[in-house]
Amino acid sequence: MRKSWKLVLIIIGIVLGIILLITGVFAGTSNRIVSLEEQIKESSSSIKVQEKRRLDLINNLVDTVKSYNKYESSTLEAVTQARTKIDNGDIEGAKTVLNAVAEKYPELKSNENYKQVMTEMATTENLIANYRENYNNQVKGYNKYIRKFPTNLIASMMGYEKIDYEYLNYEVSSDAPKNLWD
Repeated sequence: MRKSWKLVLIIIGIVLGIILLITGVFAGTSNRIVSLEEQIKESSSSIKVQEKRRLDLINNLVDTVKSYNKYESSTLEAVTQARTKIDNGDIEGAKTVLNAVAEKYPELKSNENYKQVMTEMATTENLIANYRENYNNQVKGYNKYIRKFPTNLIASMMGYEKIDYEYLNYEVSSDAPKNLWD
């Protein structure tokens, strides 16, 4: 009788071990799939955040450059006024205008503002391209994982499916700024 109890306990232990192993494989696979899905959602969200950043940032920078151009325009008008005074022989009037301009606007640098706008635009576009590439890689990794054996069997039993998608290409979105300098 002792041998039969030992045999029953060994069989029960083996069965419990197999059940625990299968449960562990299912749980591990499910957890990995959930993690991959969350990475895909985060990647998609990062793209949207950067596209919003692009729109906000560029609109603000363009407004800054436009206002600086107005400032430079008034400066140019003052300098032109001084030149007219010189042409008319009013040297003292011209000096007064130019001194006022020099005191009010010691450094004209709209060129730097334009460079800054272009740098920020390039940086933002590069970030968006990087986040799109990351999204593509995340989806590709997810699809590879759930298509491999034995994960494909476990995933299909648990209702997980391959994500059908087209790689996100770089296309200018419909809300991208246009005619920035008008």
